[in-house]
Amino acid sequence: MTDQQSSDIAALADAVASGDRRALARAITLVESARVDHRDDADALLEALSGRGGEAVRIGLSGTPGVGKSTFIEVFGCRLTDAGKKVAVLAVDPSSTRTGGSILGDKTRMERLTRQPNAFVRPSPSQTQLGGVARRTRDAVALCEAAGFDIVLIETVGVGQSETIVAEMSDIFVLLLAPAGGDELQGVKRGIMEIADIILVNKADGDLKSTAMRTAADYAGALRLMRKRDGDPEGFPKALTVSALDETGLEEAWADMQALVEFRRKSGFWAARRAEQARGWFIDEVRQGLLRRLARDPQAEAAMAKLAEDVAKGRRAPGSAAAEVLAQLAKDTA
Repeated sequence: MTDQQSSDIAALADAVASGDRRALARAITLVESARVDHRDDADALLEALSGRGGEAVRIGLSGTPGVGKSTFIEVFGCRLTDAGKKVAVLAVDPSSTRTGGSILGDKTRMERLTRQPNAFVRPSPSQTQLGGVARRTRDAVALCEAAGFDIVLIETVGVGQSETIVAEMSDIFVLLLAPAGGDELQGVKRGIMEIADIILVNKADGDLKSTAMRTAADYAGALRLMRKRDGDPEGFPKALTVSALDETGLEEAWADMQALVEFRRKSGFWAARRAEQARGWFIDEVRQGLLRRLARDPQAEAAMAKLAEDVAKGRRAPGSAAAEVLAQLAKDTA
C-alpha cells in the first residue's frame, strides 16, 4: 500500500468515526467490493477503526414474505430515533443472478426513516449467500459501530434459508410473523423458532387483531414447551403482537429487547457471546482467505478443475481429491 493509499484510508477512518454518513456509505461499499485491491484497503480500514466507537445492540430480524418487515423496521426505527438513539439498518436484499445487485431496494421503502438525521439505511445485495446475509454484513456492522450508532438492525431476506447466520452475528434475533392459520403456523421451521428470542406477530389491527392475538398465544404456548436456553431470563423467548400500521405494541417490544440485553450483560452471557462471535468470524475469514488464494492461483485452479472432473466421472472420491488439494496448498505455504 502506497503512502497516499494509507493517508486516504486514515482520512476515511476518521470521517467514519466522526459519524459522517456519506463516509460510512463509502466505507461499506469498499468492504462489499470483491476486488483484490479493495479487499486489502477494506482490511486496512477495519484495522484502523478497531476499538473506535461504541458497542451497538445488534438486532437481527427475519420473517415470512409479506409480513411487513420493512414497514415494521421503519416505524420501529423512527420510534428509536425519536427517543434519541442512533439507528443503522442493514437491509439485505435478494441479489440479481445476472448483475449481483439488489432487487428490492429496501431503502426506497423506508423513505420516512431515511430522512431521520440519526438514521442510516443501507440496502445490500445478498450475493447468493446462505441465509440471505451478505458476506460482508459483519464488516458493515463493525463500521456502523465505529460510526457511533447505538442500534444496528439487520433485516434478512426471509424465513427458510438458514437464518442461524444472522442470529450468530446478532445480540437479539427477532422473528416477525403475520396472523395465520394452522397450515402456515406449521410451515415455520422449528429451527428458526429455536433461535428466536422474541416473536412479533405483526398486523394486529382491524379485523386481524383477534387472529393475531390467537397466533401469538399459540406461539407462546409452543415456546413454553421448548428447552430453556443459556442467556434467557424467565419468560423468554416470548411472543407478542404488534401493528406497524397503527404503531402499537412497539414500546412493549422495545422494552422486552432492552430487558433481554440488560439481563445478558449482567449475567456475563453478552461478553461470552461477543467473544465467541469474534472467534468464529476470525476462523471464517481464514477459510475465505484460503478460498480466495486457491481462486487466484492458476495452477491450483487447473488442478482443482481436473480433480473435479475426476470426481464427477467417479474416478476419485470427493474426500481424497479435496485432501490432495489441501496437501498441495500446505506444501506451497510451508
